[in-house]
Amino acid sequence: MIVMDLKQAIVVRTDLGMGKGKIAAQASHASVEVLGKADSKVVEEWKQQGMKKIVLKVGDKRELLELFQKMKKIFPAALIKDAGLTQIAPGEPTCIAVGPAEEIELDKFLGDLKLL
Repeated sequence: MIVMDLKQAIVVRTDLGMGKGKIAAQASHASVEVLGKADSKVVEEWKQQGMKKIVLKVGDKRELLELFQKMKKIFPAALIKDAGLTQIAPGEPTCIAVGPAEEIELDKFLGDLKLL
């Protein structure tokens, strides 16, 4: 078996003005949600490797949705929409999570994004 370097990417919108706690909650929702869409053997290998994650940012809803549409065709991906209980309107997309997947492959699509 070939061992791949795996990671998960979480991409958060910055235009919503979410507080740090809200961002952490939304990113956590995304990280957990996408695992149900990933191959269980890949998830297990990722866990064994230490569950590497990266958190990136996009400027607005359009960027987030375009990225999600592109990524979900290639990788396990989850789009998180807010429940509307605190800072954000109900149903508003806040972030996505992609992977775990091979780091080199993810970086081909996400390498231009800045860290949050």
